[in-house]
Amino acid sequence: MSTHQNTSTQDVLTTIAYNAVVCGAMVGAFLLLRLRFKRIYEPKSNFEIVPLQDRPTKLPRTPWGWLLAVLTIPPKATIQESGIDGYLFIRYLFVFSCLFVGGITTWAILLPINATDGKGEYGLDQLGISNVGSTGRYYAHAVVSWIFYGFTMFVIYRELVFYTNLRNAALVSGAYAGKLSARTVIFQTVADEYLDKRRISKMFDGVEKVWIARAQKKLEKKVAERASLCLKLENALCTLLRKAVKAKRKADGAGETIEPADEIVCYVPQRKRPTMRKRPIFGQKIDIIEYCREEIPKLNEEIAEMQQNCGTANPLNSVAVEFSSQFAAQTAFQQAVYDQPMKFVPRQIGVEPQDVFWPNMRMFWWERMARQLSADVAISALVVFWAIPSAFVGVISNLTYITNKVPWLKFIYNLPPALLGLITSLLPTILMTLLMMVLPLLIHTLARISGAVTLQSIEYYTQQAYFAFQVIQVFLVTTVASSVTSVITQIMENPTSVMSLLSSNLPKCSNFFISYVLFQGFSIASGSLLQVVPLILFYILGKMFDNTPRKKWARFSGLGGYAWGTTFPIYTNLAVITLAYAIISPIILLFAAASFLMLYVCYQNNANYVVGKSADGLGKYYARALFQTMTGIYLGEICLLGIFAVSEAWGPLILEAIFLFFTAFCHLQMNDAFDKLLRVIPNTVMKPLDGKSDTVSWRSSKSHGRSPFTDHLVDVPLLIDQVDYKRSKTDANFLVRFFQPNTYLSYAQVKQYIPETFRNIPEEKEEWRKHAYDYKVVSAKCPKVWIPRDLMGLSRIEINRFKGIVDIVDENATFDKKGRAIWTGPPPQEDQLRKEVEKKEDNEEDVTSADTTATNPFSNSKYV
Repeated sequence: MSTHQNTSTQDVLTTIAYNAVVCGAMVGAFLLLRLRFKRIYEPKSNFEIVPLQDRPTKLPRTPWGWLLAVLTIPPKATIQESGIDGYLFIRYLFVFSCLFVGGITTWAILLPINATDGKGEYGLDQLGISNVGSTGRYYAHAVVSWIFYGFTMFVIYRELVFYTNLRNAALVSGAYAGKLSARTVIFQTVADEYLDKRRISKMFDGVEKVWIARAQKKLEKKVAERASLCLKLENALCTLLRKAVKAKRKADGAGETIEPADEIVCYVPQRKRPTMRKRPIFGQKIDIIEYCREEIPKLNEEIAEMQQNCGTANPLNSVAVEFSSQFAAQTAFQQAVYDQPMKFVPRQIGVEPQDVFWPNMRMFWWERMARQLSADVAISALVVFWAIPSAFVGVISNLTYITNKVPWLKFIYNLPPALLGLITSLLPTILMTLLMMVLPLLIHTLARISGAVTLQSIEYYTQQAYFAFQVIQVFLVTTVASSVTSVITQIMENPTSVMSLLSSNLPKCSNFFISYVLFQGFSIASGSLLQVVPLILFYILGKMFDNTPRKKWARFSGLGGYAWGTTFPIYTNLAVITLAYAIISPIILLFAAASFLMLYVCYQNNANYVVGKSADGLGKYYARALFQTMTGIYLGEICLLGIFAVSEAWGPLILEAIFLFFTAFCHLQMNDAFDKLLRVIPNTVMKPLDGKSDTVSWRSSKSHGRSPFTDHLVDVPLLIDQVDYKRSKTDANFLVRFFQPNTYLSYAQVKQYIPETFRNIPEEKEEWRKHAYDYKVVSAKCPKVWIPRDLMGLSRIEINRFKGIVDIVDENATFDKKGRAIWTGPPPQEDQLRKEVEKKEDNEEDVTSADTTATNPFSNSKYV
């Protein structure tokens, strides 16, 4: 057995050992640390930093109790606590872990055929298709590919049925349909003559309010300047008070008395007050507090005047239109509005005001096209550029195969086998992971440049581009580079055999991808569970740099959220890799199943207990990920076609070609079937069964004006209820339920996944609604300054001194015994909102799943 023949197996064994050790160490550390550092490992259930209805039950303290609790979290709870996007991402991991477990059954046919009387391969290569000696055996691979890939397509179809019904059930629930955003459509590239509220009202039925986006550059600049000065004032006041408190402590320790006690200059001399330079480096030093006291009132007057006259600003070419009901908004969203092309498009519906990316609301159609083209060209250039380091990673993974032509590399054979395995298996996977970590920032920037107008559309664009990167760089480039490297010596000796050599060595690249899948599924997943970076940021850097109550509160209460545009593609690509190699190297299914199961546990824990909700995409990333997963089926079939063609196995080649056309046909049919259902809401889930009653989504012609939405509208029978009542059977066996998704994953069935809290129609204040879809600076108010309260009463003096200029508050903040500023509650404006929300939640009897025994962080000084 030659050295390089041993290497592939050694590589995988080394990777398994390394990942097992790393995963075991990280999970062990997590199980110990989670008991002490609740803010890092279980913040949502232990502290009042998420709404009561989103608070999960506390996890058991024992390792097995924790694992069982995480594995048995019901879908309703996951949707409530991590959102629909979070639940569907976790479902993706679970579905494909089950699929790969089921795929292991193909071993009964493929492994004996691959391993018996083959070409003399060794180790794991013996279990791949490259070891098959007789072309007649390829019929087994063709038939198994029909069964496995056909079943995978059915699973994708089944999940699309589930998703469309879940999406519909959520969108017509009170929590969504009762919101302003559900009744509002944003139109871009509006014709100039229709940038008028009266004309827009004539164009559509049921118009309630129209917001015309207007240019506010000067106002935006002034508001940003005021916010910056208020922040500087807050930092300066906190610094000044902290110095005063320390001076007081020092005087008390020396037995001295500071007189007069209510003059801050007696504690902090003028020369020690916080200063700034009006101009960088060479500017004159000035007192920050006094400067802000003079400048902020001027800005307040200018901003108030500009806000009052904002209606006279130049209109941009975008409008937001509120309709009387969700049904009326959906009708307008789907209509052909204008008689000229490129007008009133693109359009968005269901977008929350805070999710609008305002800089892109002004673009003309030609500017958007130019930006989209520029972004696409830039991404294509990045793909080409990134192929160089990706190919280098592929070369490293097959380093032992090129030593004949690069003699100086033969020193690697002198390395210990374990170290050699680390270099040729683990190092490439780490390098590939690091390479792909840099890209999301670039793609997010290009998404904004392309003209995306919402946070969700930015993530959606990123998902598409980043997935293309993942497939091309991680899979295609690495596969080709690895294949060429592994036979470079033979190709140079016999160039005419290049196709035959590449096809026979293509399956051997699976060893690198086994290492990659294991690394992502165990080392990366366990690292995410351990939360090393948040632990350091919170307990070390937070103590070093957070010196005001607001900074400390922000660090404590900030949970962050997943960027689905960059999170989904990583694991979609893992599924693609596994599907592509599932037939030609079926051993990969075992490692993929284990990795996806580990990822499922990790993200089930983090999404429910650690990470906050991102901008709500209503699961749109899940549907795209399902269609993208089809790429793995195509790649697997094309690889099989190449192997059959080079081996002149014409019978299996014809069978696989037929199935490739069948796959494309099914893919097109699924696209046609679900395309519109993934973008709009069907009438059957909005209109009432009797045709005349009001629902939360539809208003009858008898409803005059805008009567308030009430919770009882959620219970009105819908048209779909008449069609769906026969689909409510649950007594069938598992196989019947699995293979009849249209019956057993119908709207009536999937509706049961929706939490009870989704029935509640949200309350929206009229003051907020008035400027909801105006540029945010139109209604911007002067920020409140939050300072800690001191025992000498100096903070109250500063509050009175700034009265009528800036609203300064010192509630919920004070100094500890060491003179450090701490918070005892949230910032006052957030505290008031929290109290209003909790008062409303206390009156709601439908909230049954929340844990009401969460620790009050405001009385626990160890976390501040």
